[in-house]
Amino acid sequence: MRRRTTIGSYLVKRLEEAGLKQIFGVPGDYVLGFYDLLVESPIEVIGTCTEGGAGFAADAYARVHGLGAICITYCVGGFNALNAVAGAYAEKSPLIVISGSPGLAERAKSPLLHHQVRGFNTQHLIFDQVCVASAALEDPLLAPQQIDETIAACIKRKRPVYLEIPRDMVHAECQAPKPFSIPREKSDRGSLKEALGEATELLRESKRPVILAGVEIHRFGLQESLLKLVKESGFPVAATLLGKSVISENHPEYIGVYEGAMGKESVRKTVEGADCVLILGAFMTDINLGINTAQLDLSKTINATSETISIKRHHYDHIVLRDFIEGLAKADLGSKKKRRLPSMPEPKPYRAISGKPMTIRRFFQRINQFLQEDSVVVCDIGDSLFGAIDLRIHKRTEFLSPAYYTSMGFAIPAALGVQVGSKRLRPLVFVGDGAFQMTFQELSTIARHGLNPIVFVLNNQGYTTERFINEGPYNDIKNWSYHELPSLLQEGW
Repeated sequence: MRRRTTIGSYLVKRLEEAGLKQIFGVPGDYVLGFYDLLVESPIEVIGTCTEGGAGFAADAYARVHGLGAICITYCVGGFNALNAVAGAYAEKSPLIVISGSPGLAERAKSPLLHHQVRGFNTQHLIFDQVCVASAALEDPLLAPQQIDETIAACIKRKRPVYLEIPRDMVHAECQAPKPFSIPREKSDRGSLKEALGEATELLRESKRPVILAGVEIHRFGLQESLLKLVKESGFPVAATLLGKSVISENHPEYIGVYEGAMGKESVRKTVEGADCVLILGAFMTDINLGINTAQLDLSKTINATSETISIKRHHYDHIVLRDFIEGLAKADLGSKKKRRLPSMPEPKPYRAISGKPMTIRRFFQRINQFLQEDSVVVCDIGDSLFGAIDLRIHKRTEFLSPAYYTSMGFAIPAALGVQVGSKRLRPLVFVGDGAFQMTFQELSTIARHGLNPIVFVLNNQGYTTERFINEGPYNDIKNWSYHELPSLLQEGW
């Protein structure tokens, strides 16, 4: 006879086996029983000030460490976290959302319970729209399989999943877990062969090819595969804004961030002047494309993502992105004539000029000289993000931003998520005053855990990005004495 356990213990065990070391959240009465199990486990519980802060922290944790999780209560907690989870879905960050809910027995006794919005399944239905898999663990016979399938979907597809556990199911008996494994996805051999054949022919015939690398290179752990392709082909590499730092910016073939007319002219000319653009793992979004200023000819592109591969106007499905990139690295792509290409310039020595006002450009020029091997740059949106584009990131995947979903308030809790899982990393945080005022409370969590990010608040007393679109008093916010926050927190200097 197989061993027995409980649904709550089964879920905690699977989180451990998936490699989770920390979990973020805010407790509530519907999830306290599960919190007790977490506290008894090796997983460290990081209590945050808000559920939204927990969501952003877990998103950043997942981007750096491979998988993140939050534990929240029903509706009042879940809906507070919803925006951050939506951002993780949009930007492909693997995040497990665990929520408590009213017990099945108490639902039968009372149709109206606290925190309830509509039906008892309202929160589940809403989260299902921003997750790739979801399950309500209401049946002990089904719960083990539901947990396994949901966590596997998160890891394989690099997007959030949702697990809801009624509070009287936490200690309900179920089968003990079998060894946990996720089968490696396989490409359809025929489709892969055909796609590689067409892509190889295009690249071999090209004289000015270029690679445009996006964030999926990081999400799916394909940096080594990309580096091998670059080494074998000698093709220059640009990154998208969201994909900044997927390759070391000290790499000799790296030319910079491509963002259409919004970025460096030398990078724009190289990418748009290429006779074949090999796009790997990139989101072709308005912001990633320089606010719709990019000029890429579809007839000259190979666009490969985790979901589909498009070559000119042909589409191939059921191909694993890793297999496609590694297949190209082994192919004969022809020798190319050496050409002069843009490169990431060495940071210029900063010289203070008396009487000259500080500008965003000069500020980030100075910051460039402070970046260390252990620095992780975390940017909120607006001037913070666009000003940081030219920062030279020394290693891979050490630049985090919400550059597609563009939700304000990401950076402060993201710094918590980055550093709590790896104390050797030191976040350099750039955030506007508007975004800072949305989630600054997580500085309290950061202080409580003895972390030491460096936070720069770019204070323009309002929403500057919106001012450029439409000036109005609604873009103004209260100015704070930001320098006095360390006194409030009793930490920080």
